[in-house]
Amino acid sequence: MQSKPPFPPFTLETALHKVKMAQDAWNTKDPEKVSQAYTIDCMWRNRNDFFSGREAIKAFLKLKWHKEKAYQLKKTLWCFKDDRIAVCFEYEWHDHVGQWHRSYGNENWEFTASGLMKSRQASINDMLIKDNERKFF
Repeated sequence: MQSKPPFPPFTLETALHKVKMAQDAWNTKDPEKVSQAYTIDCMWRNRNDFFSGREAIKAFLKLKWHKEKAYQLKKTLWCFKDDRIAVCFEYEWHDHVGQWHRSYGNENWEFTASGLMKSRQASINDMLIKDNERKFF
């Protein structure tokens, strides 16, 4: 059985660590690496996409990072309790013609006792930005 410490129930320290680990993994833009944090049957909602399973997560992330060039993410712990963590995030990216975007959102995460995420619910909004409005370099 796979595991991914830290394990629930979370403390402030372990919740902050889990959020930082997720941020660092997503910033690699490596679907295989990122997918290892989720259960084989993890349930996802990402905007208006609903799917489940590690293979679906990998396929989704491959398409995402093919579209979202120069992706850079910042996650912030919002709250936590027992086996759940909520985060706020923002990320910047540009499309194939060089138009920059900033995406804002919230995620609700639920974990198994082994520290793998079994549910991820993400609400995300996008806005166009100019190159000189970027925060992340």
